[in-house]
Amino acid sequence: MTLTLIDRTRRTDHATDHATDHATDQGVAPEAAPEAPSAQAPDPAPRRATGREADGLAVASFVLGLIGLLAFNLLLGPTAIVMALLSLARRTRRPGRAYLGLALGVADLVVLAVLVTVNGTVAWNLGA
Repeated sequence: MTLTLIDRTRRTDHATDHATDHATDQGVAPEAAPEAPSAQAPDPAPRRATGREADGLAVASFVLGLIGLLAFNLLLGPTAIVMALLSLARRTRRPGRAYLGLALGVADLVVLAVLVTVNGTVAWNLGA
């Protein structure tokens, strides 16, 4: 019994035909030859992380939305909204946190709009 190893990177159709003919001569059913590397479909795109990364985005959107109520409304509000939407799109296991982050991000923008309307400025004015 002879064992023939074929290097897949150097294998040609001729080598495959020869191995099939040799197996048929021995009375052994020929095995299905694997496809040539150039004929194989390219690897699919890597899957997106759906576990910890999406959960981290949900928590970060919640925290940024909460902090945005007090400071940096203009920056943290939209950031919280984008992070919440990304975590929901990536199927987070914490959708409640993502929805809270989304709501807080919108609330940040509402607080910003009220501040601009009332004071005519983007800054808090707690003193008289």
